[in-house]
Amino acid sequence: MLVEELKEITRIPGISGYEERIREKIEEWLEPYADYTVDTIGNLVVELGEGELKGIFMAHMDEIGLLITGVRPDGRLTFRKIGGIDDRLLYGRHLDVITENGKLDGVIGALPVHLNLERKFDTVPWSRLVIDIGAESREEAEALGVKVLDYAVFKKHFAVLNNRYVSTRSLDDRFGVVALVEAIKDLVDHDLDGKWIFAFTVQEEIGLKGARFLAEHYPPKYAFAVDSFACCGDLTGDVRLGGGAVIRAVDNSAIYTRKLARKVAEIASRNDIPLQIGVTGGGTDASVFQGKSEVLALSVPMRYLHSEVETLHLADLEALIKLIEAIAFEL
Repeated sequence: MLVEELKEITRIPGISGYEERIREKIEEWLEPYADYTVDTIGNLVVELGEGELKGIFMAHMDEIGLLITGVRPDGRLTFRKIGGIDDRLLYGRHLDVITENGKLDGVIGALPVHLNLERKFDTVPWSRLVIDIGAESREEAEALGVKVLDYAVFKKHFAVLNNRYVSTRSLDDRFGVVALVEAIKDLVDHDLDGKWIFAFTVQEEIGLKGARFLAEHYPPKYAFAVDSFACCGDLTGDVRLGGGAVIRAVDNSAIYTRKLARKVAEIASRNDIPLQIGVTGGGTDASVFQGKSEVLALSVPMRYLHSEVETLHLADLEALIKLIEAIAFEL
């Protein structure tokens, strides 16, 4: 079930500001289980329980990608990066170019080693790269349906490794989307102590825009981001794939609420949910609630974050879903 859901949701393209297709799939999944609303910035919001607002869980729908900025006379496309993309990953890549009319194949070319007479192998900056869609003129490219403000994403290959790991682009943060959907399905028919919001947010990758909108409109006691934990290196200590869900205690955006981290660790212990605690980089939606709420980021460890081969352990995702449900019941 989780594998199929991950496969389905990661294949849907949607960079920051272009989350409509992902939102439509989430609406389809939720329709039999819960009511939802879509706010003016594009967040999809589900409310469970009644009474005073107790907490909010957030997972972002958007992925990193490329925004088309122009069509050159030779038919090639210029672009800018949306979100944190390592320039090394752009060179010699297959892309899906998403237009209003559908999808086109595209590539970012690479200078053949045979023609690299200076034998320079430095990283080529993104601003010197273009997307080739096989058009030989601006008119031909436009006839294919491409225009400025269309976008492109890495072509996605979905792999299950050794029956334990899933590897593909946009697991960040579509695994969080799956985790919240599964928690909603399990919690919808239960009585909760207070109201809980489950929010599928927009534009996280360009500055937590959807979460900032939520923070202006909701005053939860607890705010949780459900997002990736970049792993594994010197910064992340003993956190490992297969070791359970992760409390993301510190990152570049926040030192999260230690008191809340302790409460969550106690809930995990009582319910025999494997849990790790670690430090990583980046930022999450929860950070914008600091000063208003107790905040924490819940994660799974992910290898190769922001690449075409993002990789997670399925058992960690199962543990995370159980943890979200236990928090909603017991906090």
